[in-house]
Amino acid sequence: MPGSSRLPVSLRETFNARVRSVRGQQLAALNVDLLRNIIFLLFVLRWTRKLFYQLKGRGITGSVVDVYTSTRRTLYGIFLQLPGVRTKVQTQVAETILKLERKLVPSGPGVERITSLPAEGWSEEDVRKKLDELAQMEHTRWEDGRVSGAVYHGGDELMRLQTEAFGKFTVANPIHPDVFPGVRKMEAEIVAMVLSLFNAPEDACGVTTSGGTESILMACLSARNKAYHERSVREPEMILPETAHTAFRKACEYFKIKMHLVACKAPLYKVDLRAVSRLINPNTVLLVGSAPNFPHGIIDDISGLSRLAHKKKLPLHVDCCLGSFIIPMLPKAGFEFEPFDFKLKGVTSISCDTHKYGFAPKGNSTVLYRSDVYRKYQYFISPDWSGGVYASPSIAGSRPGALIAGCWASLVKQGQNGYIDACHKIVGSMKKIESAIRERPELSTDLKIIGRPLVSVVAFLSPTLDIYDIADGMNAKGWHLNALQSPPAIHIAVTLPIVAVADQLVSDLVEVVENVKDEERKRIAEGKGAKGAVKGDTAALYGVAGSLPNKSVVVDLAKGFLDTLYKA
Repeated sequence: MPGSSRLPVSLRETFNARVRSVRGQQLAALNVDLLRNIIFLLFVLRWTRKLFYQLKGRGITGSVVDVYTSTRRTLYGIFLQLPGVRTKVQTQVAETILKLERKLVPSGPGVERITSLPAEGWSEEDVRKKLDELAQMEHTRWEDGRVSGAVYHGGDELMRLQTEAFGKFTVANPIHPDVFPGVRKMEAEIVAMVLSLFNAPEDACGVTTSGGTESILMACLSARNKAYHERSVREPEMILPETAHTAFRKACEYFKIKMHLVACKAPLYKVDLRAVSRLINPNTVLLVGSAPNFPHGIIDDISGLSRLAHKKKLPLHVDCCLGSFIIPMLPKAGFEFEPFDFKLKGVTSISCDTHKYGFAPKGNSTVLYRSDVYRKYQYFISPDWSGGVYASPSIAGSRPGALIAGCWASLVKQGQNGYIDACHKIVGSMKKIESAIRERPELSTDLKIIGRPLVSVVAFLSPTLDIYDIADGMNAKGWHLNALQSPPAIHIAVTLPIVAVADQLVSDLVEVVENVKDEERKRIAEGKGAKGAVKGDTAALYGVAGSLPNKSVVVDLAKGFLDTLYKA
């Protein structure tokens, strides 16, 4: 065409290639921007979702309180790490641990310590002599009924029977059911007997464990795994009363489950159902209730939790480790009762300690499930291990068949009539102690019962005196009671040994309260104020612990205590 020009072919191709390159770069830039925007949008959506459920669960006020508490804890932790402060704190912690070691670990002339295997084995006579010596070491006299909980003794006759059962199954191990068929049979019958106590449906099931903590861990693991496989929950959360057993907190730490604690406020000290409902979100894998709880002996509103769990299609675990064989017997023994078991359709699992009020040897518990839909998620199965197909029902691999035999023997020896009789005695004694604190003016003026206990535990606080001084006063009289915190209180878990000395406990409590009041009056008369210097161990530990926003010092003390347990 006249007056027109055409680019050479090579230039035209170069130009087109450059255009394509620029367009490609622009498209790549657009794709990067788009990807960046999508990632940012997902990030915003993720945190908006988290914020929504935080505000839904805790509310604005509760969320502000959470932030304030966390900030205060962090700042106090930083303060404790300052050079001068850190040195002083470490010195005090070391002194406290040394004092504890002197109390727990025998030392001095004449104290024999075995730190390596004897070159030659001892004679049977020498072993028996040493065992007798160890059994007679100075200790709090649980045999005299002066220990709250701890030893759930079913009597000397039952203990002799348990010892005989041990002897028959010393080497038995349930991991080999073909080698020890009797142990397998007894274990299955233990689960069946306990299920029958809790009104379990026909397809209910369970396993035995080493104790309440393992039972609770297994229930939490099952709920987590079920939500993972059936609902693809990758960030599991659990909602539990602040009074629930600390094993649930251990489960959260072990299994990486986010924990939501719900207040149990006065005067009922039961879990707040409205707070539980607000905290439920798509990541919730388990609701928890206690029947009763360990600190105060209060049964949560299990009926309300059941309705909520059933409505939201969530598992509900009822911790009945402490209630064990007492709470199912309450109506049969004629005591007031609140529903808590599988009769409530929302209850999906229950933990029950046979080694508490079932009077079985220590190291026995059960975790029960409404059906295998829940139990199968606690199993561990390794199908491709070079050692063969491996399957275990709970945490342990090998387990002591002797303990299972001792548990089975205890259950069939006691029977329903034996447990009903024990319920009469134990709950009756709890009510005797509760009535004395509520009604006797020497006690009711300064002590207040927490909630309305129905089972075996009674807890009390004091609005006028330092409750930990009272705990130390009772300790000086040979009693070993449980000190509580948040709020500061004492609880008594009544056992059969305590039944025989309940009147003496009340009498000593009256005397100790009067002594503490006298000390207060003397200090006031001398113009020194109503609270003197901390003297007893309980007051020292819990008085300090309760005042610290950051518990790292308490953690260090607890670690020191655990370390001390393994010093020969």
